[in-house]
Amino acid sequence: MKDRLIETATEMLATRPSESISVRALAAAAGAATAAVYTLFGSKDALIGEVRNRAVSGLFAEMSDVPTGADPLADIYALAQSYRKWALDHRHLYAVLFGGIQSFDPSGPAGTGDPVRPLLDAIGRGLATSALDGDSTAIAVSLWVTLHGLVSLQLAGALDSTTADFGFDSAVHATLRGWAPGRVPGTGATRGADS
Repeated sequence: MKDRLIETATEMLATRPSESISVRALAAAAGAATAAVYTLFGSKDALIGEVRNRAVSGLFAEMSDVPTGADPLADIYALAQSYRKWALDHRHLYAVLFGGIQSFDPSGPAGTGDPVRPLLDAIGRGLATSALDGDSTAIAVSLWVTLHGLVSLQLAGALDSTTADFGFDSAVHATLRGWAPGRVPGTGATRGADS
C-alpha cells in the first residue's frame, strides 16, 4: 500500500499543483482509505516529502553509477546522458523533482546525496585539469539549463527522438566548448582578444 500511495502521489504531483491535491483524492486514486496516508506517512506533506526523496535518490543513484574516467569532459557528457536517460525513464519523478517541489539552488551547498553532486565533482575535475575555465556554479547552471530545456521539450513531445538526440549531442558539446580555457562563455570570443 505504501508504494501504491507513493506512485499515485508521484503521478498526481507531476500533473497538477500540490495545493490542489487533497488526502481524500490521493487515497481514493490509490484505492486506499484516507487513514492509510496518516498511518503510513503521518501527513500529506510527509508523503510529498517521500516522493521528493524518491526522486532525489533515484537521480543521484543513476548519475552515481556513471564511472569516472581520465577525461572529465567525457565524464560530464556521460553524466548528461545519464540525467536524460533517468528523466525519460521516470517522467513523473522528473516532473516532481524539477516542477516545484525540489528547487534547484546551485549556489547552495550540495549534500553527498544531492543529485547534482556527481556533475559538480566532474566539473571540479575539469577545472583542476584546465579542461574547463570559469566558475563551477556558472558552469553547472549552464549545463543544467541546457539539459533541463532539452529533456523538458522531449518529454512534452515537442522534439521527436531523432531531433532530440541531435539536439542533445550538439547542445551539450557546445555548452562545454563555451567553457573551454580562453573562451568567454556566451560570446564566441577568446579572453584577451581585442574587439
